[in-house]
Amino acid sequence: MKGFRFTKFVPQKDPDKNSFEQLLDIFLQLITMTGGDVAEALSWLTNLDKRYNMTKPGYGIGDFIEDLKSKGYLDEKQGKGELKITGKSEQTIRKSALEEIFGKLKKGKGGQHKTTHTGPGEERGSDRRPFQFGDNLDQIALTDSLRNAQANHGFSGDYLLTEDDLEVVESEMRTQTSTVLMIDISHSMILYGEDRITPAKKVAMALAELIKTRYPKDTLDIIVFGNDAWQIEIKDLPYLQVGPYHTNTVAGLELAMDLLRRRKNPNKQIFMITDGKPTCMKVGIKYYKNSFGIDSKILKETLKLAAQCRKLKIPVTTFMIASDPYLKEFVKEFTTVNNGNAYYSNLKGLGHLIFEDYRRNRTKRF
Repeated sequence: MKGFRFTKFVPQKDPDKNSFEQLLDIFLQLITMTGGDVAEALSWLTNLDKRYNMTKPGYGIGDFIEDLKSKGYLDEKQGKGELKITGKSEQTIRKSALEEIFGKLKKGKGGQHKTTHTGPGEERGSDRRPFQFGDNLDQIALTDSLRNAQANHGFSGDYLLTEDDLEVVESEMRTQTSTVLMIDISHSMILYGEDRITPAKKVAMALAELIKTRYPKDTLDIIVFGNDAWQIEIKDLPYLQVGPYHTNTVAGLELAMDLLRRRKNPNKQIFMITDGKPTCMKVGIKYYKNSFGIDSKILKETLKLAAQCRKLKIPVTTFMIASDPYLKEFVKEFTTVNNGNAYYSNLKGLGHLIFEDYRRNRTKRF
């Protein structure tokens, strides 16, 4: 009989992980979702355990909490009984996000990305060229140079190796990239029954950990924007929450441009994760707001900044995690003015798209 049979899915436990490690994975996910609220995360974990029997008779949630403290994941304020995650937890969350989102990168080669240009660098390429004054001796292609000497001077008499016989291996020039990641924290990021801020945070943490471990010479600045825009530290990402804000894209772009002006790297780029149109801007000391459709005044100022970014050779890649037709029109116009890129992504594919664009932009000059 043809058809489908649906049964309850019970995920298999990793046999290489003990009870603490398995609970830790879930706890760190909950910490990210609750914005760093340990009490709320532990409450959710207790309810999940009650429903799905995740713990064993000899090891309960209370034992897990004590292990979190003893292993340095939680810090309890003396006299107050308040639990906070530690720097160790924050780093573990970033590593977990990196593994979850960019896990397939493990099979790739380590080290920094290369460009399509040749020049001074640490990575030996495949191109050969004649020796020039000033080339390092370790660049000389010995086998090719000896072959040239034999072809040019033969085997008779004294063996000659002249400067004209020498070939060098061209090294591939390394490049550095300065990236600003803008994250929308307006109220719509948690509306309509969909949590969009948690995947955005995970992507930011994964990208931050990727850059810190694989591309340490690159820089990453993270900006959040609601009614205003402000810079946050990487360690603050697990605590990031959505506020009762509108979407001030103008303020976010202004701050991003200001940060990139201070960077001396040749390649600069902005990644913007948002789910809506710009609905707010500051005029003097007051906020000008309009959430109903695309406001021409706000749109004009936003496109003005897009043009400025293009003039400064700063491409803006927009990751729109919404698919309303009028939003697509805004993104299309914004992208055309900036000459950047745009993606209409679901939350599941967001991390992959951001990494691919980051890698692509590191292999070209803007």
